Amino acid sequence: MRYKESDLFECRNCGRCCKGYGGTFVTERDIRTISDYVQENPAFFVKKYCSRSGGRFILAQKPDGYCIFWDAGCAIHPVKPKMCRAWPFIESVLRDFSNWRTMAESCPGIRIEAPEEAVLECVRKQLQSEHELTQRPN
Repeated sequence: MRYKESDLFECRNCGRCCKGYGGTFVTERDIRTISDYVQENPAFFVKKYCSRSGGRFILAQKPDGYCIFWDAGCAIHPVKPKMCRAWPFIESVLRDFSNWRTMAESCPGIRIEAPEEAVLECVRKQLQSEHELTQRPN
């Protein structure tokens, strides 16, 4: 049986994925797109809304642990970062499938009983789609 992403995950708009977990990494493209959306210069955007983790930029978090752009909904939803668009079909699931189950413990939209091969196939497709998107010129 072939599975679609919607067979494995259905977002409940609860915002749990927007809290904690080491931060949301943002690419240079994300920074340009989001800074344009919030009408800020990219350098100022980074200074105001980002911090560094492992040498990469991540979106800042509020004291409660939520993303700086979470306020009962995503304030930048139309231009949300690559990492957010891919959720929960992210690369760490390919490295270790137990990450799917770990994420499912906090995300009510993830179907924990989903077959491993179906999840891995969807992750691969998501990564390929994102790769193709990032190869296009702006």
